[in-house]
Amino acid sequence: MPVAVPSLSIMLHRTWWVLLLRGLVAIVFGVLTWLQPAASAAALVLVFGAYVFIDGLLGVYAAIRSRHQSRHWWVILLWGLTGVVVGVLTVVNPAITALVLTMYIGAWALITGVMQIIAAIRLRKEIEGEWVLVLGGAISVLFGGFVLAQPGAGMMAMLWVLAVYAVAFGVLMVILAFKIRKNAMP
Repeated sequence: MPVAVPSLSIMLHRTWWVLLLRGLVAIVFGVLTWLQPAASAAALVLVFGAYVFIDGLLGVYAAIRSRHQSRHWWVILLWGLTGVVVGVLTVVNPAITALVLTMYIGAWALITGVMQIIAAIRLRKEIEGEWVLVLGGAISVLFGGFVLAQPGAGMMAMLWVLAVYAVAFGVLMVILAFKIRKNAMP
């Protein structure tokens, strides 16, 4: 017996508060980035380095633990070692990491924006206000394209753009959350 999958609009309605929370977090992030851009850049790079290093250590551990169960354990080992090396390089040379991280953020925003636009197109017959998601997606695409086209412009300039993007995206998500909440689904 096939399982009934709720439509995207029903799923969004059930979790409207998640959109609201995401929007508020984005606004807070944007404002804090405006107030402390240098600290934001340093923190972003260090958090990334710590994450990649710990992820790499966990990968190495998993590979060593499974070396007797799989002949391809070395792939996971190399994957983990790559994370450890990138984590160490992040601490040793944070400027290069900042440039690469800037490019990652640009790619993330570009892909996220395209997915938001696709979701809005699919929602246009189910809810009112899908234009908010299209606008959020368009802003994401423009932001991602700008960052990828100008990666050498510096992390500080990118942070200002990121802060503007975060606040604009956050406001749009808050608006969308309340629109979805208002349009109660049966």
